[in-house]
Amino acid sequence: MTVEIEDKQIYGNTTDWLAVSAEACPDRRLLKSARECNWLNQYKIGHVGVMSASYPYEVNRKSQSGSFMMACLSGRGEVLVDGRWIILEKGNACLLAPHVANFIRGIKGEKWKFAWVRYEEPEGVKSIADNRSPVRGKYASESLERCVMGLYHELEGENGDKALEILWSELIHRSVLKFAKPKGMDERLWRIWNDVGTDLSHPWTLGELADIGCVSEEHLRRLCRKDLGRSPMQHLIYLRMIKAREILISGNDKVDYVAKQVGYESGFTFSNTFKKWMGCRPSELREIR
Repeated sequence: MTVEIEDKQIYGNTTDWLAVSAEACPDRRLLKSARECNWLNQYKIGHVGVMSASYPYEVNRKSQSGSFMMACLSGRGEVLVDGRWIILEKGNACLLAPHVANFIRGIKGEKWKFAWVRYEEPEGVKSIADNRSPVRGKYASESLERCVMGLYHELEGENGDKALEILWSELIHRSVLKFAKPKGMDERLWRIWNDVGTDLSHPWTLGELADIGCVSEEHLRRLCRKDLGRSPMQHLIYLRMIKAREILISGNDKVDYVAKQVGYESGFTFSNTFKKWMGCRPSELREIR
């Protein structure tokens, strides 16, 4: 049976929630009182939260602009997937793809509690939900709830720790990835990146990476695009930036020294690359640490 969907948001009088948004959204009821964390933008996350919904809770979207992850903590609710209703209950998660209609609603007599993560993925941007991602499946929902609540409480007042905000944001994203990317990475890629991770200061070349995996350079490119969504050299930069951030947050080493620790001879080049990937310069990260 075809289900006609129109944009609609019904929360009811007994539905409550808490939320964190990447940007202030005073005109949206869901996010009007949300705490703000710009670091979510790093992972293309628009907002996250925990909701306790009761009938007649109902939210319809004709074309949602980003993937939507729901992890049920208690009770039951219904989700429209591929034109049919499915029950989402405790210990299960659902990942709704972007740019398609979706519809979620409470069940009469049920109190439905779930954690959510909403991505912002304009057309042309690689989605967290791809053709390998499950629509529904078993999931340790409490782990996502803990990450969301950790970020929410870290944003309380004016004395929050920026480093912890960054960490909680990353953990939220990784929690979604554990569900969205259930298939194991090609073992050759594991071997390559395990070796690289032990020596990020080395000036790795594409040829050296391919040799570790015993594949051609072109095949390595294809493997990385398929399993990681980025090229080998882009993934190398990613690993270097993540490591650099860890060093910057945990110590007081000079930026030039940190640059050499992650394979950059030039502190200037490293600083520019860090800003491009992480959204701020190393010195700025230190200031907000």
